[in-house]
Amino acid sequence: MTRRLTVAERLASAEKNLLLADIANQSSWDQFLVEQAAFHYGLVNGTFTANDMRRVLPEMGHGFLGAAINSLRSGGVIEHTGAMVPSTSPATHGHRLAVWALTGKGHAIAAERTARAQGRAAA
Repeated sequence: MTRRLTVAERLASAEKNLLLADIANQSSWDQFLVEQAAFHYGLVNGTFTANDMRRVLPEMGHGFLGAAINSLRSGGVIEHTGAMVPSTSPATHGHRLAVWALTGKGHAIAAERTARAQGRAAA
């Protein structure tokens, strides 16, 4: 027998669904900015975290940075290094963040985009 949800549980679920819809409806421009930041940090520093990204990105929709990072991970563009660092965002109360690095695929995409931006074909 399934348990009926309380009013509070239904409202929380509805709010969560609205937040997920907001994340999904972010513009491709926001996604492009996150991707560019990931490619830059991956090429220049080797690794990066959401802390690094928040320092250079404009304010984005709630949760979108995490969703974008997860999308890059799912697409095989970045991979978890196994390291963790505390979040610097006061809203997260220092929870742990993954340290990410570009994969071979991520390096290839970053090189192609850099070459395109410089007006030449990637080698």
